[in-house]
Amino acid sequence: MIGLRERKKARTRAAIQEHALRLIGEHGYAGTTVEQIAAAAEVSPSTFFRYFPTKEDVVLYDATDPVMFAAFEAQPPELSALEAIRRAVREVFAGVSDEDLEAQRVRTRLILATPELRARWIDEYVRGVDDFSAVVARRVGRPPDDLSVRTFSGALIGVVLATFFSYGGDEKVDFAKLADDAVRQMQEGWDF
Repeated sequence: MIGLRERKKARTRAAIQEHALRLIGEHGYAGTTVEQIAAAAEVSPSTFFRYFPTKEDVVLYDATDPVMFAAFEAQPPELSALEAIRRAVREVFAGVSDEDLEAQRVRTRLILATPELRARWIDEYVRGVDDFSAVVARRVGRPPDDLSVRTFSGALIGVVLATFFSYGGDEKVDFAKLADDAVRQMQEGWDF
């Protein structure tokens, strides 16, 4: 059970990000300041920086990451790691609201269209491999630096990156289905 304090922090983080995405959509990434975002969210700039160390972070933050990790860890132990991640993706995206999906599309378009965000997002690949390696290691009973754990995690994060670029924030594309298809293809292998 998440406590009141954590729920309040999550609401504040979401409000800051919501206002940031709106303002950046209206004025562009370079034309939007942290001070403008903080004022719109009715927080101080120092509060902004407690939640997001940089302006880039407010766009890059994805609230579904910890939820996805938890859903992956909750899958039955008899499932393979790939089947567990496929089920986790389906479960998590089945519960995502239309409003959150739209915010995800906006974030995706901003990341792909803004060179500094795109470069930083690619840099986050390493962090993603580290984070996912820790989760996979717990599931399979190996250390996070085990080569098999790291290569599995790197391959899966690579599949997620490729899916993200294919998706591109297009509202006609079902990201959850695209991600599931990509992981299924990884699971089954390629025919070339």
